[in-house]
Amino acid sequence: MSRLVLLSGWGCDARIWQALDGHWPQGMQVSAPDWPGYGPRPESRDPASLDALAAAMAAALPPEAVWVGWSLGGLLAEALLDHLPAPRALVVLGMGPRFCHPDGVSDEELATFRHAFRRDPEATRAHFLRWQLRGEPSPRAAHRQLLARIGQAPPASLTTLAAGLEQLARLDAGRRAGAAPCPVYRLAGEADPLLAPALREAADWRLANAGHCPMLSQPERLAALLAAVAATPASPPRAPEALP
Repeated sequence: MSRLVLLSGWGCDARIWQALDGHWPQGMQVSAPDWPGYGPRPESRDPASLDALAAAMAAALPPEAVWVGWSLGGLLAEALLDHLPAPRALVVLGMGPRFCHPDGVSDEELATFRHAFRRDPEATRAHFLRWQLRGEPSPRAAHRQLLARIGQAPPASLTTLAAGLEQLARLDAGRRAGAAPCPVYRLAGEADPLLAPALREAADWRLANAGHCPMLSQPERLAALLAAVAATPASPPRAPEALP
C-alpha cells in the first residue's frame, strides 16, 4: 500500500495539507505530522538541533513511506536523511539544495527578514505568508484559503520559528558527502517567487499555474503527482502532464 508523509514549512503547521483532502486515490495512506513546537506538539529542548529533531520525528517518518517536504520542511527532511533510516523516496517541494540563492532569496534578504522577525515576529510572519503566495494565480484567494486552514494565530512558538529561520540560513543539502540514500526529487511551481529561475527549471517537475503553495492553487494535480510517486518511487512519472 502506498504511503505518504507530508511535512509543512516555516510559519505553517500541518493543517495546510488539508487542502489536498478529497483528492487522494483510494487506498493511499497519508499522514501529516507536525514538527516539534508546531500545532499541539511540544517544543524541542533544542529546536535548531537536527539530532533532537530526528529523535522527535523518528516514529512519524517511517522508511516504508515516501516523504514529502515543503519549503523548510523539504530542507529539514533532506537533512534528516543523514540521521534516520531512508524513506522509499523524498519529494522536496518549493526548495533547492539550500534556501538562499543569488537569483532568488539572497543571504542579505534572509538576514534582513530575521532582523525584522526579532523586532516584530507576528507582522513579519504575516508578511511572509503573503510573500510566498505571490506566484499563485489568485494570491488573495490563496491567502484567504490559507488563513481558513491555519488561522491567524502563530502556529508555533517564537523560539521554534526563530530556530527555523536559523535552519533556513544554515542548512545546505549540497554539502552531503556522497549520494543520497534514496531517490530525491524536486518539485516546483513554475511561478514560485522564493525559488531562483534556474532552480525552477532544474526541478524534476514544474506545476503550471502554481507558485510556492500548489497545495492551495493546484491541489488535484499536486495530489495526483505525489500519489504517482508513492506508487512507483523508483520510476515516477516524468511530468505532471503524464498523469491520468
